[in-house]
Amino acid sequence: MDGTVLAGMAAAETRLRRICLTAAEAYPALEEEFLSARQEIHASFRVFDPSTRLRGEAGRAVGGCWADLLAHVLGKGVHVTLVLSDFDAIARPELHRMAHGHARALEAVRDALPEGAGRLTLRLAPHPARMGALPRLLLLPVIRKHLRETAEAIGAMAPEDRRQALEDSPGLAGYLEERGGKLRVKRLILPEVLPATHHQKIAVFDRARLYIGGLDLDERRWDTPEHRRAAAETWHDVQVLMEGPVAREAQAHLDRFLGETEGRQRPGPGRELLRTLSRARRVALPFFGPRPVLGEIAAAHRDAIARAEEFIFLETQFLRDLPLARALAKRGREAPGLGLVAMLPAAPEDVAFQSDYGIGMRHAEALQIRCLETLAEAFGRRFYAVCPAQPRPAASEGERDTVKGAPQIYVHAKVSIFDGRQAIVSSANLNGRSLRWDTEAGVMLKRPEDAAELRDRCMRHWLGAGYDADPAPFRQSADAWRGRARANAARDPASREGYVMPYPWARAEDFATEVPGFPAEAV
Repeated sequence: MDGTVLAGMAAAETRLRRICLTAAEAYPALEEEFLSARQEIHASFRVFDPSTRLRGEAGRAVGGCWADLLAHVLGKGVHVTLVLSDFDAIARPELHRMAHGHARALEAVRDALPEGAGRLTLRLAPHPARMGALPRLLLLPVIRKHLRETAEAIGAMAPEDRRQALEDSPGLAGYLEERGGKLRVKRLILPEVLPATHHQKIAVFDRARLYIGGLDLDERRWDTPEHRRAAAETWHDVQVLMEGPVAREAQAHLDRFLGETEGRQRPGPGRELLRTLSRARRVALPFFGPRPVLGEIAAAHRDAIARAEEFIFLETQFLRDLPLARALAKRGREAPGLGLVAMLPAAPEDVAFQSDYGIGMRHAEALQIRCLETLAEAFGRRFYAVCPAQPRPAASEGERDTVKGAPQIYVHAKVSIFDGRQAIVSSANLNGRSLRWDTEAGVMLKRPEDAAELRDRCMRHWLGAGYDADPAPFRQSADAWRGRARANAARDPASREGYVMPYPWARAEDFATEVPGFPAEAV
């Protein structure tokens, strides 16, 4: 390695280099990191679409999309290793098909490389855990229903689209057949079900620089801090760039996590990087999901909660983990000066934009309502839940995609800030799936100046320019957030200040239905 890379690796302290809010900031930063890599890049994403348009000036100078950028970087001799998630072909057939389509496009980039180019090593990786036979037997009617719907959807496609869909859906091959001139579900089958996934979004450059947080790469996740898009196209996320020891730990994690989740390796030690890891069970027969192995992200939250004295600010796609809610509630009773604000989307993406009103989504909403009620009981007025909406009227009042006449902004960020002195940024939602089952990665910002910078970036984003005039109440009190949200709710959308609105508990409660015995980690 050259001196610059060695100098970066020798950094004695993990440092925050940059905070990126939304893809408008994160995508150009990721492009720049790829372009500045000298020797190697290692990355793992849930979604990585090489047709995603390049947004930054440096990226657009080499091409129009990520396939062009990768070809350019590889052409310079940089070696790139990508691990992309594969998905359950029955519960998530569209994601399974999408993942294989992305892999096919990346393989085309690799196949077109000139001699002497860097290596593109690509791995499409499903989580190795499988649901046990007993829960699969119980769920067999649901499994077969999903398969029938998928067979009908693919069967209705034009011949060439149908051929491509089947080619990109190898997980369906053993379960569907041509029968009576139609694509049908085989009769005597007990399909495998993949209950977990690799959910992390992480890249390491020259073993010295780290890009990590909640943001994958595709056009769906593109949004700007102004959020002036249709509700179903908004996507608020947070990604950070770090350097120092955490980058080396992240590299070690990327080198090992497939072996660790497959049970071939024991998890390596961690000091700076936070992980969730689970693995396949040796005897899966009665079990719904994998065996949890590492819960460092959950443990870091519990430790920070136990020390918090003043104010906790959470941005999360889901707040469904009852053990975490109980830890927060316990601390709320112990520390009478502690305030708590949770920024949530007004409704889950599948419900708001895809009209998924199934029992799984209803159970998920019920878990979130239980968590919110647990916090409200413990904190009283010191807790408030908010959601963001655009300061403009919606074209029509949707069932779950609007808030008081305005389009909602979809929150996908995974940020937790404690007293403005510590913060966690990760790929993990505050639900059982992220904290115990899926593969996740994150960082703790331990330097108070870094945590304070993240706090102010997040709060200023939601509250508007007026935050800087008097930030103290919003840094200390749920009442300040309650007042802003209720004042906004009383105004016409165009006259609201910032994006903050009251979280619509009543809508969520009306939708929620808890299913006894259904694993909390499944949602």
